[in-house]
Amino acid sequence: MRPQGSAETLEARRRRAVKLLSNGWLLKDVAAAVGASRQSVSGWRKAAGKAGRRSKALAAKPQLGRPCRLSDDDKKKLAELLRAGPRVAGFDSDLWTTARVAELVEREFGVVYHSTHAGRLMHALGFSCQKPERRSREQDPQAVQQWREKKWAQIKKGRSRAS
Repeated sequence: MRPQGSAETLEARRRRAVKLLSNGWLLKDVAAAVGASRQSVSGWRKAAGKAGRRSKALAAKPQLGRPCRLSDDDKKKLAELLRAGPRVAGFDSDLWTTARVAELVEREFGVVYHSTHAGRLMHALGFSCQKPERRSREQDPQAVQQWREKKWAQIKKGRSRAS
């Protein structure tokens, strides 16, 4: 799994690790200092030893995979639309689903995403999965509060402890 950070940040981390090793640090200490495994640091040391510290062996590697079809401006606009709520976007309830987000992206930006990828996109924008609180529509909050204060208190007092 690719670690977090830009390619340039990860390259700087590799170069820092090799520099610390050349300064006499122990492998385990370097791994802890740069936030990598010992195996990774060892591999970086070998790569730098074969080709030299300034070589392309430690250089930034391009991120693989297809680039996102939404521009940064599109992503900002999508985040604003999501914050505004589903009703503003033309849906009949206040719940976002990944299918609805995929539909919104297609409608607003002309880009077709599978609902699973729409969930990944939402996560990348800083949204998390939420479940609505399950509560009956007919429930009267005042009646529930009174029941908790009076009836439940009486029921609780009347229970005997098992020995």
